[in-house]
Amino acid sequence: MASFERITYRRMLYFAVFIPISGVLCFSELFFIKEPHDVMVLRKDPVILDCQARGEVPVSMTWLKNGVKVTENERVYALSNGSLYIAEVENRRGDKSDEGFYQCLAQNKYGAILSQKARLTIASISPFEVQPVSSVVEEGSVARFTCKIHANPPPIITWEFNRTILPLATNRITVLPNGVLQIYGVNQGDAGNYRCVATNIANRRRSIEATLTVTSVPEPRPPQKPRIIAGPQNVTTTLHQSTILECVATGNPKPIISWSRLDHKSIDVFNTRVLGNGNLIISDVKLQHAGVYVCRATTPGTRNFTVATAALVVLAPPSFVEWPESLTRPRAGTARFVCLAEGIPNPKITWLKNGLKIHSNGRIKMYNSKLVINQIIPEDDAIYQCMAENDQGSILSMARLIVVMSEDRPSTPRNVRPETVSSSAILLAWDRPLYNSDKVIAYSVHYMKAEGLNNEEYQVVIGNETTRYIIDDLEPASNYTFYIVAYMPMGASRMSDHVSQHTFEDVPLRAPEISLTSRSPTDIQVSWLPIPAKFSRGHIVTYCLSYRVSSESSINTLEIPGAKSKHLIEGLDPDTIYLLRIAAATKIGWGEQSVWTSHRTPKASSAKVPMAPELRLEPLNCTTILVSWLPSPVNTANIQGYRLFYWEDSQQESMPIQLRAHDSQRTIGGLDPRKKYHVKLLAYSYVGEGYQADQTVSTPGCVSVRDRMVPPPPPPHHLYAKANSSSSIYLHWGRPAFTLTQPVNYTVRCNPVGLQNASLVLYLETSEPHLLVKDLEPYTAYEFAVRLHFEQLSSPWSPVVYHTTLSEAPSSPPLGVKVTLIEDDTALVSWKQPDEPNTVVTRYTILYASRKAWIGGEWQVLQREGTITMALLENLLPGNVYLIKISASNEVGDGPFSNTVELAVQSKGIQSSQKPKRSDGSTEARAYSDGFYHLDQKSMTGIIVGVCIALTCIMICVLILIYRSKARKSSASKMAQQGNGQVPQASVSLANGSQAETAESFMPMVSDNFIDAKGGTGLIINSAGPVNPKPTKNKWLFFTCEDKPNAKKGQAQRRLQTLCSYQPGTTMLNYEKEPPTSLQVLFGPMCDTEHSNNSEGSHETGDSGRYSHDEIEMTQRSSVGSSRPPSLEPFTGNEGGLACDEPSSGPPHFLMEIPASASSQPQNEQFAKSLAVFPL
Repeated sequence: MASFERITYRRMLYFAVFIPISGVLCFSELFFIKEPHDVMVLRKDPVILDCQARGEVPVSMTWLKNGVKVTENERVYALSNGSLYIAEVENRRGDKSDEGFYQCLAQNKYGAILSQKARLTIASISPFEVQPVSSVVEEGSVARFTCKIHANPPPIITWEFNRTILPLATNRITVLPNGVLQIYGVNQGDAGNYRCVATNIANRRRSIEATLTVTSVPEPRPPQKPRIIAGPQNVTTTLHQSTILECVATGNPKPIISWSRLDHKSIDVFNTRVLGNGNLIISDVKLQHAGVYVCRATTPGTRNFTVATAALVVLAPPSFVEWPESLTRPRAGTARFVCLAEGIPNPKITWLKNGLKIHSNGRIKMYNSKLVINQIIPEDDAIYQCMAENDQGSILSMARLIVVMSEDRPSTPRNVRPETVSSSAILLAWDRPLYNSDKVIAYSVHYMKAEGLNNEEYQVVIGNETTRYIIDDLEPASNYTFYIVAYMPMGASRMSDHVSQHTFEDVPLRAPEISLTSRSPTDIQVSWLPIPAKFSRGHIVTYCLSYRVSSESSINTLEIPGAKSKHLIEGLDPDTIYLLRIAAATKIGWGEQSVWTSHRTPKASSAKVPMAPELRLEPLNCTTILVSWLPSPVNTANIQGYRLFYWEDSQQESMPIQLRAHDSQRTIGGLDPRKKYHVKLLAYSYVGEGYQADQTVSTPGCVSVRDRMVPPPPPPHHLYAKANSSSSIYLHWGRPAFTLTQPVNYTVRCNPVGLQNASLVLYLETSEPHLLVKDLEPYTAYEFAVRLHFEQLSSPWSPVVYHTTLSEAPSSPPLGVKVTLIEDDTALVSWKQPDEPNTVVTRYTILYASRKAWIGGEWQVLQREGTITMALLENLLPGNVYLIKISASNEVGDGPFSNTVELAVQSKGIQSSQKPKRSDGSTEARAYSDGFYHLDQKSMTGIIVGVCIALTCIMICVLILIYRSKARKSSASKMAQQGNGQVPQASVSLANGSQAETAESFMPMVSDNFIDAKGGTGLIINSAGPVNPKPTKNKWLFFTCEDKPNAKKGQAQRRLQTLCSYQPGTTMLNYEKEPPTSLQVLFGPMCDTEHSNNSEGSHETGDSGRYSHDEIEMTQRSSVGSSRPPSLEPFTGNEGGLACDEPSSGPPHFLMEIPASASSQPQNEQFAKSLAVFPL
């Protein structure tokens, strides 16, 4: 029974938990398990577009083609699983073709979702766009044919020679995938007819034949500089595709082709290869492959080269950076969905509600990548999708909005009544709700313009004590829509009925912008554009046109009906300045008049000059206007160019801007917002200036945060500048993420650093996030800034970046070339930099040769850095006349050589009796009175200063060495006397029984078993105990040998005393157990494989093994060397002294010396390694 109750309880718990969760998650179960993809088929073939969705049943499926529902019939119908089946694909013109973009729409009771787009393409192949052309090529050169054709799928292109398949077995022939044929080293056998064949699954096409004619060239062929006959072209490709950059060059000898990137980045070697003789193929293209590529053709062994560049643009499909998330909101709340996507080109963001595109209205707004829904109503409960789309494809992401409804809410406000009060105010009144009106705590009044799209909705919240409200910030002559919502603590009511009301008219706020031209010397054509509704504030019923001669005060006035937009004033005087203005009126009254605009009538004798162009002005934003024009259709003169003038109202006329004859527009930037500007344009020819066109324009105001209720856009980021040449700089910047789906414009500001004249600032307009600024000065520092313009909003200027244009190649040779013979076979050549302020010299090239070698064309070459202006010519042969010339170079190129300077080197017999000679380009050799060659004052000063600095450094080094030597001796004597305790004097018995010298020592208080393996004191530990020897001068045994035989015994004793003397910085280890044998000393302990280099984690050695971890390093140094210590070698044959291999009468005594640390004195390093003493 208990078991049954537990099972029942678990089942009830399962239903209690699972069923509510399934109810919450059911809306998210409407999703696609298979979406349609791009497909390519042949005509008349069947095709299936797969689409399957899952969700709470029933799920219905609908197919769309190009956004329109597909009509099903016997040929096109949906399968039971939701897929679309087309029995025979048709390719008819117009709407009857099956080609297009297909999407499926899945729907259940919670909403609807739309699939990604799938493109259906019918395989085809078009006629040739480019066909091979006959050519004549010299023997040994390069022949090139090309053909181009559009086909789906891309065709395979092959070539035929004399209507047979062209063999590709030779390395001379290269066929590129893009339809180019290259033949290198052309010979007579290559002459003939060539044609290309394009083949895909749809069809095969053959081009026309082109004839190759090969002409012979006499041998030997003259040298030719490299020339690129087919350089790379700008290419736009898609991600993961392959692309090719062609580069074909000719020259004699055959040039070498190399590739690089303009941004100096390395070329990807894994996805890149060279095809043929220099064509670059990039497979599996990625985003990092995008950039500008440089093909360079160089003559082998020379500096002669030529380059060609091309840009590779890589397109990428959209990908989401941020996805919208499902939301749950109460009624009358606000929902915000965010969706960010990236791709190349920038994807466009579209919002869908239940599969249908959302349009902005008063409640629903789309701010760039955001969807904002205000005053949520039950109808907003739906599935929302964000679709990111560009030319490479589309992706979608969905989110659900759940609207929570309250049971105890008030009914809607009733009987909403609007009443117009003035041109800007409307009184709104209503009745309280029928139900729960006593629980209402507030009302919200909502209003928006009734005309137009994407209008902003405004709301005002008022208390519940009144049911009337005046809205007084409306525009005149505009229609508005209103509704009311009632609020209570438990929620908000439904919206009331919508009502509309129109405001009264008002006088115009602005006068029309007028344009003035002349058709003859005695008339002025006045035209204007209608005033925007925002400024007209009603219907314009009449215009008032006034004009007068500038030198007179009397004014002529004309009234023109409001339906007209131009008027011709006739009977005027030629070559006279007239002032004109205009005003507009509604039925309420007249608006303000425009400012006086001047216009000069043409001269009576200028009948053949160009007529006035048709001028148009368009404000792009609050600081920029676009000036465009068309030549007059009745022009009778040849136009050589245009002159454009513009100036702010009440300011003086500016200097003209010269424009070319084929120009048709010009952007003027850097203007002030809300200002009126005068623009004048005229054409000129060889006869003179033509008729002028005058027009005024007002820049709009930069909309503030208060006006738009949104913050201004941020400036573009990551502004990057790169010098492209000596006269151009490439700019690139990042586009703010919120503008990825909206069209934007940019203004680029450019001016030299430190510019004082503001009129020379250059403003450039572009819609792309990059720009190539041209016509700059060489080697000049410029500053750049960019600002963004978006929906009448302008961002601040971005942070300024500075960059300098490249220097030009030197156009003049070095100046003041002088040559001086300073020795019999050596000459000094000096020069000055070229007189070019905007040119940087990085290298000088000196060519010199004797007259005999010069006749044979043999020059000797010297190169010096750009900061050096002199060089020595050495190994000159006496009796010769040398020719010298110099050129300046930089990274851009080489400059011309200077005039040749001659230097006569006399024979030795004659040279010794003459003074040094100098040549500065003349034929005379000038002698100096003092008999010595002279350097200029700056060079001499530099040499003297350098010598003084060198001597000072040498003296400082000598003093340091002397000081350190004295300090070393002083520290050695002090170390033997320092300690933290004292011990009694001890004497050491030597092995031969003699008594060692008694030395007083101070020993640190440590345990008996402690062995100091790091040194630092004068302590020696042996079987007799601790001993501190008397500090003695270091003397090595093999340097102290006596010739007297009777001194043998004393000499041995002194040697042993020296060995027993402890040297500071070392430690003496004394065996307390049985001493090792001689073989153990020489070769280490038998069978001791670990020695002192034990396994990791063990610190045991062949000694007693009881010492700290810090001592391991020094022990390893003494044990990892050769089995025979090198310090034993001097003892093997010590003449006059006690040899190491002689027998000893006393017991053997062994001492081993180990270096204390890596910082021991250098003179002890050779002898402080494994020093062993043999038995004496």
